[in-house]
Amino acid sequence: MLDQVFKLPFNLGIEAPLVLLILVALEAVLSADNAIALAAIAQGLEDKQLQRQALNLGLGVAYVLRISLILTATWVVKFWQFELLGAAYLLWLVFEHFTSEEDEQHHHHGPRFTSLWQVIPLIAITDLAFSLDSVTTAIAISDQIWLVLAGGTIGVITLRFMAGLFIRWLQEYVNLEDAGYITVGLVGLRLLVRAINPEFVPPEWLMITIIALIFLWGFSQRTNEADNSLPEVNEQPESVGGKN
Repeated sequence: MLDQVFKLPFNLGIEAPLVLLILVALEAVLSADNAIALAAIAQGLEDKQLQRQALNLGLGVAYVLRISLILTATWVVKFWQFELLGAAYLLWLVFEHFTSEEDEQHHHHGPRFTSLWQVIPLIAITDLAFSLDSVTTAIAISDQIWLVLAGGTIGVITLRFMAGLFIRWLQEYVNLEDAGYITVGLVGLRLLVRAINPEFVPPEWLMITIIALIFLWGFSQRTNEADNSLPEVNEQPESVGGKN
């Protein structure tokens, strides 16, 4: 959702597939912070099967909410209160993460859940908060609702795939969860600034650059689990002879 993309003359003959491709590409590029937030929430369930179910059901509800937002976007953008609520929710997620208890390596981790139904609403609401930014941008790119709906549909599918990857990566990279929540905080602050005064919102290319640098830090250090998972080798040779 780069600022320069907004100014492209889509009304001068660019075909619908190209517009759809741009919408999908923007969804994929800018959904990494959303995906890591959803992955961290789902990871609060200990059971891997429940984590997958939470993502599937949660994003199913999120898809309905996202479609509803797209259909009412021209009305929603008139009320800055929606962006303020989205910003408050995202910043609350960041606050909850960084004030949580630290593990032995002094890293914060998200809350733990005992029920699938505790996680599904959080996933749906979190995606809705992120969608307040992406949907209004998509409307700015194209006034054809079916294109925005198609882009949003593919975006949710991409988000499900990325969230599944991030659940695994969160266990492999030491700083990735903190990096993800820092980017969530940046999105929340961007929504807050836009609700107060849209003229102060930083350009999208700057946001993408900062988020990319934060994720580079997040992927910079792996855990030692891979080394510890190697089977131990018994260095003592077996006795081939009988007892003397």
